[in-house]
Amino acid sequence: MKNLVKQLLKTNPNVGLSIARWTLGLVIFPHGAQKLLGLFGGYGYSATMESLTTQMELPIIVAFSVIMIEFFGSISLVLGLLSRFWAIAIVGMFTGIIITTQIEHGFFMNWFGNQAGEGYEYSILIIGLALSIVVNGSGKWSIDSLISKK
Repeated sequence: MKNLVKQLLKTNPNVGLSIARWTLGLVIFPHGAQKLLGLFGGYGYSATMESLTTQMELPIIVAFSVIMIEFFGSISLVLGLLSRFWAIAIVGMFTGIIITTQIEHGFFMNWFGNQAGEGYEYSILIIGLALSIVVNGSGKWSIDSLISKK
């Protein structure tokens, strides 16, 4: 168990990885804040749970996980705390988003409003950023880096 935690916290002290981590966390945070707190024009926890479970027909645990990953995962990524764990969770979540809602609309986002839904190009970018964190860790200036040095 101790070895697993050590592997999760191990990181390459690279500034580029910190930039990837901050970018991913800062892009995902407003989505999580919309879903959990109702900020940035969002509906908040109860309405989001209802929407995800009734309209999208997601199981309660999946809907709850989406909200928690987007909110707490994004904050943890910005701080560099358990970044590999949260990045893996984001990869899984966005893979699910592609499969369940985006693949039928093709690659491109709905830039001009002429598609029935969004394509998966944004999700591919998110997955790419997350995978760089999974492979290399949090980078420089992270809580993971501080913990792994001790």
